[in-house]
Amino acid sequence: MKNLLIQSAKILDHRSPFNGKIADVLIRDGKISEIGKNISFSDKSTIIISAKGQVLSPGFFDLNANFGEPGLETKEDMGTGCMTAAAGGFTGLALMPNTQPPIHSKAEVSYLISKSKNNLVDIYPLGCISHNREGKELAEMYDMQQSGAIAFTDGNRPVSNAGLMSRALLYTKSFNGLIFAYAEDQDIAGKAKMNEGLMSTYLGMKGNPSLAEELMISRDLYLAEYNDSRIHFSTISSAKSVDLIRKAKKAGIKVSCDVAVHHLIFTEDDLEGFDSNFKVKPPLRTKKDQKALIAGLKDGTIDAIVSQHCPHEIEFKNVEFEIASYGITGLQTALPVALKAGLSLETIIEKMAIAPRNILGISIPELKTGNSANFILFNPEEEWELNEESNRSKSSNSPFYGQILKGKVKLVYNNGQYIIF
Repeated sequence: MKNLLIQSAKILDHRSPFNGKIADVLIRDGKISEIGKNISFSDKSTIIISAKGQVLSPGFFDLNANFGEPGLETKEDMGTGCMTAAAGGFTGLALMPNTQPPIHSKAEVSYLISKSKNNLVDIYPLGCISHNREGKELAEMYDMQQSGAIAFTDGNRPVSNAGLMSRALLYTKSFNGLIFAYAEDQDIAGKAKMNEGLMSTYLGMKGNPSLAEELMISRDLYLAEYNDSRIHFSTISSAKSVDLIRKAKKAGIKVSCDVAVHHLIFTEDDLEGFDSNFKVKPPLRTKKDQKALIAGLKDGTIDAIVSQHCPHEIEFKNVEFEIASYGITGLQTALPVALKAGLSLETIIEKMAIAPRNILGISIPELKTGNSANFILFNPEEEWELNEESNRSKSSNSPFYGQILKGKVKLVYNNGQYIIF
């Protein structure tokens, strides 16, 4: 295990006495050995990294990432997924159960835990709420939790049955589990492929109204309040959703939520060219919704930012918009997209590194002498192009392919391992 000396980095970690200061950081045997000015060293094997103009922060954590294992490895396997995550600055991921088979028993959870052991990127499986994600009967949530499942969700499928959702909230409460809810009333959303609004009318496509999301959020907030249980809403997308959750928090309901990073810079207007890389779920909404999402991040209503990384083979995206699959690859581009949205570095670190771990009750990395090293070094000003050479994912379904992005991860360190980009 080689030692590292990072010189002249700007440290951003509000719990560190060096927060906002320029300092050197020495890493020995996987731990932060020293932080200070002009650190001297005698070990000639120490790797020196000049970090002038770069930021050192705790590693990011994603609450919504999709890989292919088990069963859909042609989309993304554990190896390529973790490398993509590292290239985006993520040292931890909560993996969605949208696989074949889904993660609905302790066998699948144990498989993912074993597969990701001793990895640079920490993997936390999310178990299903319902068996086979069918929304009919509860999955083996307690057994999955004992095997390592960090929380429970049916992924990109809503739990339409209110009784089942209520039982799930009550049941997980007994072992301090957490339900992730994807809010969509399928009867209202129907088979629509984009947001209901002026653009859907202009393009002649059936729209999915934000009402479909807001009704389910209202329902689940009532259920969470009734059962006095915790609930987390994944990838909210509308102004009314932000308002509902803001009021619920003020009322004392145990609720948290996140937003997909692409919803912060794209709107329904980007679908005018029928580019299937903009086909996501929930759909891109209006500029008004986008402004409300950013405001919700700034005032604390929205707790976290997620990548909603959803890789697909080319045959699932390079087709007519109507039949294309939902999703984009977001892990590697999350940082530059958040920067493009106009968020401060402090907000990005809070929403992408600190808050996600708080939601899950996971230990938060702290840039402090004696602690295990779990950090990233990035240059918020460096430009790079997402292309065939730089892309770490198996898939290329990204609206940023071939574009110049600003904000580059340079170094990732975790679990005694590191990679320099």
